[in-house]
Amino acid sequence: MLPTPVSSSVESTRRGVFLYDRRRSRSSDYRAGLRSLRGRSRFTNLCVLLLATFGCLSFIYNLAFIFSAPTYQLSDGLISYAPPSSILATIERDETLQNLSHLIIVPGHAIWSGFKPEQALDEDFWTLEQYQRGGGRLSAFIDHVRHGASLAMEDVNSLLVFSGGQTRLQSTTTEAESYMRLALSMDLFPTHIPTSGRPPFPRATTETFALDSFQNLLFSVARFHEVTGRYPSQITVVGYEMKQQRFEELHRAAIRFPITLFHYIGLQPPATGDEITTAREGEFRNGYQPYTLDVYGCHDFLLSKRRGRNPFIRFHSYHASAPELRGLLEWCPDDPKEIYRGPLPWDVFE
Repeated sequence: MLPTPVSSSVESTRRGVFLYDRRRSRSSDYRAGLRSLRGRSRFTNLCVLLLATFGCLSFIYNLAFIFSAPTYQLSDGLISYAPPSSILATIERDETLQNLSHLIIVPGHAIWSGFKPEQALDEDFWTLEQYQRGGGRLSAFIDHVRHGASLAMEDVNSLLVFSGGQTRLQSTTTEAESYMRLALSMDLFPTHIPTSGRPPFPRATTETFALDSFQNLLFSVARFHEVTGRYPSQITVVGYEMKQQRFEELHRAAIRFPITLFHYIGLQPPATGDEITTAREGEFRNGYQPYTLDVYGCHDFLLSKRRGRNPFIRFHSYHASAPELRGLLEWCPDDPKEIYRGPLPWDVFE
């Protein structure tokens, strides 16, 4: 037999080395792949562990939130709300306030800057729109305050709320606060003896955020809840006689308060026949008619009026203090005539 050629032997050796290197490379790639998979697996496991941890923490937090959330209960036909303990700790209600059921509202129309009763009829002490000058309007404002205070004195189950925000750029106070100051300066709550730590008359308060008549009504209901911890079973509004239709037919219907439990006391201003006619025409054109087209006042014309009356960018706290009204407070449907149909505290009275 002839010997194997040297070239063939070398080639065979090279082929063997190549195959060995190839196998070793595959083995190395395989081990590297396993290491890679194990590394990814560890990363995935870490992610799963983190997600599980976050899930457990979220579950525990939600349980804590549920068990520490404000409590709701039905008491004497009225829905009662218990605010968080951090808020309750700052409040000390007179026990008599918790039994009040009648809300008396006096909507504000201007801001009085005086301090003495003799300044009440002086236009220099009022922040007025041009159309509010003359026509017996100051006497009308005072009559509203007097009548509201008189009703509150007669009904020991009532809370009087002067309502109106800081609507004038020239003033540093609100309509409501100025009406309260006017009532106190005229001694309209004479039977109450002030005591330390209590308001001059505990059954009278202010609602200082309303920017229009609809908010006068809705925000005063929310303020009643802040003061008493419950919602009213009866509402009385004291204001212009010419605005009675707006409140009874539109605003009351918008919040779905029972008509049999709602009363409007309309007072006629001491004005001439022509002045009264002009005022009625203005009320229909700028008040009643716009609200028939935009029930909640949150679109276009009525919304622009609210913005114009809020130069100091103030906003209320009623989402937190009266959470049962949150849906109604936020209701602004695309159809401006659509009535809110969510649950309301006074549904139990119907």
